Amino acid sequence: MYAYELLETGCYYLVKEKEESPVNLIRVAMETDHCLFIERFDHPAATEWKLKKDLLHDIIECLSDEKVKEWVEHFRNSQDAYYEEDDEE
Repeated sequence: MYAYELLETGCYYLVKEKEESPVNLIRVAMETDHCLFIERFDHPAATEWKLKKDLLHDIIECLSDEKVKEWVEHFRNSQDAYYEEDDEE
């Protein structure tokens, strides 16, 4: 088990919150004295506050800047495809 306090602001991480949960991509957007503001990129994307002492089952990896750029391109393309389908209705 790991605590959210190990995560660095501005970084993207692949994590599992619980042993049986799926792998999720998160980004630490902001830090206060006791909490982290987390952006979640599952479906739908969401934001939430976490206590620094809250636990994660696993921090799988911190994504490199190169991998983040690659992911952003895929994410934007999938979002564009989603909105194009809505426009056709």
